[in-house]
Amino acid sequence: MKKKKNIFIEGAISPEFIAESIAKHQTKMNIGAHNIFLGQVRADEVEGKKVTAIEYTCYKAMAEEKLSEIRENAFEKYDLTCMHIYHSLGTIKAGDICFFVFVSSKRRKQVYAATEDIVNMVKTEVPIFGKEIFEDQDYQWKVNTF
Repeated sequence: MKKKKNIFIEGAISPEFIAESIAKHQTKMNIGAHNIFLGQVRADEVEGKKVTAIEYTCYKAMAEEKLSEIRENAFEKYDLTCMHIYHSLGTIKAGDICFFVFVSSKRRKQVYAATEDIVNMVKTEVPIFGKEIFEDQDYQWKVNTF
C-alpha cells in the first residue's frame, strides 16, 4: 500500500517549506528538470472593496481522493520522477503562498506540460473552496477563472 501523501497545510506555505522541498531532491541523480508553480493570494478589488485574505476549506476525503487520481493520471501521462501538490487550508493573507506544485522528470518538456495540466486539474476538479475576505470583513465565495 502506498504511503498517504499529506497534501493540505494549515496556513500559508512558507518559503522555507518550498526551499526544503527543493533541497530534498538534490540527492536524486536521475532528475534533470524541476518545475514549480506557486499560487499566491491576490489583493483583488471587487466592487471597490479590496481582498485582504482568502479562507480555504475543503471536503478533505473527496479532495484527497481526487488529488490521488490527478497524481496517478499525471504519472501515467508524463514521464515523471516526482510530483508534489500542497494546498493551504485556513485563512491566508494577500501576498502569501497558498498552492504549491512541484514536478520533476529526466527532461524539461515533461515538467512544463505536466505542471500546467496538474494545476488546471486541481483548480477545476478538486473540491477546495475559497472565501474572499474584504477589508470590511464582508466576504464572497471565490470563483476560479482561467
